[in-house]
Amino acid sequence: MNENDPFDKSELTTILVVSDISKSRDFYVNCLCAELFREYGGTSVVLKFLENWILLVTGGGPTADKPDIRFDPPKDRSSVSHSFTIRVGDCQRSYEALRTRGVEFITPPYDWGQEIRCFFRDPDGHLFEISEFRTS
Repeated sequence: MNENDPFDKSELTTILVVSDISKSRDFYVNCLCAELFREYGGTSVVLKFLENWILLVTGGGPTADKPDIRFDPPKDRSSVSHSFTIRVGDCQRSYEALRTRGVEFITPPYDWGQEIRCFFRDPDGHLFEISEFRTS
């Protein structure tokens, strides 16, 4: 234990604001194989995904502890301020597996030489990349 570390024994959770909590939960659980940890209030779903936490929440207005902040799902699918990159061993294999689960990709995997990658979105437009890095 490091007494100077403000994050000792902590974990990071990413919050994604979604428009339809059930549709988003189903996408993450059924398509991405995220583990459903819990649901509460009809407005929040906690998922464990690749050893990380994702909290899906519906939108909402300011609260006492964030008086000037609204939570809204993405409005413009062509503009990104946050994305996820999932490093995979075989991009083509991951692409095919996810497509069979209903994931819609922007393009098939693109070979950039040392990296092969492709992108998909969740139901609200949050961007994900699967990427394979090759050393030779």
